[in-house]
Amino acid sequence: MSTPSRSLRSYDKKSYDAFYRTRVGLAPGPVFAVLGILSGLYFLITGTVWAVTGEFTRLGGHVVEAFGADIKGWKYYAEVTKMQGNPLERTDGWIVIAMLIGSLIAALAAGDFRWRIPPLKRRWAQALVGGIVAGFGARLAYGCNLAAMFTGIPQFSLHAWIFTVMTAVGTWVGVQVIKQHWWRGPTRPRPAQAKDAADADAGALRRRCIRHLVIAIGMCAVMAVVTIVYFMTGKNMLAAAVVFGLAFGILIQRGQICFTAAFRDLWVTKKTKLADSLIIGLAAAVIVTFFVLLGTGMEPLTKPAGWGTVIGGFLFGLGIIMAGACETGMMYRAMEGQLVAWVAFAGNVIGATVLAYGWDHWGVYDTLVANSWKLNFYESFGPWPALALTLALLVGWWLLQAPRRGDRRARLESQYSRSA
Repeated sequence: MSTPSRSLRSYDKKSYDAFYRTRVGLAPGPVFAVLGILSGLYFLITGTVWAVTGEFTRLGGHVVEAFGADIKGWKYYAEVTKMQGNPLERTDGWIVIAMLIGSLIAALAAGDFRWRIPPLKRRWAQALVGGIVAGFGARLAYGCNLAAMFTGIPQFSLHAWIFTVMTAVGTWVGVQVIKQHWWRGPTRPRPAQAKDAADADAGALRRRCIRHLVIAIGMCAVMAVVTIVYFMTGKNMLAAAVVFGLAFGILIQRGQICFTAAFRDLWVTKKTKLADSLIIGLAAAVIVTFFVLLGTGMEPLTKPAGWGTVIGGFLFGLGIIMAGACETGMMYRAMEGQLVAWVAFAGNVIGATVLAYGWDHWGVYDTLVANSWKLNFYESFGPWPALALTLALLVGWWLLQAPRRGDRRARLESQYSRSA
């Protein structure tokens, strides 16, 4: 009995698989929990949810308008994601802007910013195509990993659960695709000495870190001024969006929060660390949102659940694997200097805009959405039964991952025993 005990102690000491541990940055479990709490508070203050792809769709609308297109007749912009003002005049606009700036501030302050180019040219095309597929799927399902999952589940909307299941299926299929040689391309080992010249020079590295820290401090000061100005001019919702957006951006970068990795790890390495962390974050968001709804009498947000949700969730899961990142992962990686993430971002905007065009021009709404079912647990079953059901589903999700969690733990314990 002593050997397994030593193995277990060795595993607990050395493994970083636990959601409360990390090699770099902040542990994802606590970060996801804080994000869940903040998303609930953001809903309390603004009456809307933490989301980004709706604003990506508006950005696409601004771009096509700049090229002379008349989008006033597009049903999607008239009824689903309305074009009102510019990004600086919208809370969703500031959420995206502040998330990007917050991620950049965190990356600069932590020394994580460095311009990076993928070693294979095909990665550019893969990121673009994956971004297009993910963007199209996200808007077809009324939201991405944030609006249709991380804040959709706490809103007790049935569509969020359908989206989550289909995203998991889509990511599994995506993993089978990226495993293929024609997708992966040749493997080119990079010699250890092929590093950035500045990294080899301690003095240059130190100066670069100081420079980045100064820039980060300057950006914090600018954003503080923006927030104060909005408060002083009575634009409290915009000020709140700036503050929450910065917090979201900083946290996703320091916690390396990527929903793509959470699902991909389940299929590739059987690692449940990020998926476990996601469940913890969802539980926190569910509880906070529940008491917000109960205490304020606000109505939960409910989206259509139908074939659009099924197909959209699948396409989103497939697309984020192809692109290599979901919306949150794409945003913080772009701010870390990963240029291919910007291509994925552009693809996401393109895909969302194509969906907006096809909503009525191609009959997407009439075919896949018009007859969808709107069901909200909170409104249909009552507050407390809805809370119990949602938490039970999260517990069930946690238990479903137990075999993979156990298999990986056994493998690592065996490795540690052999190396001891």
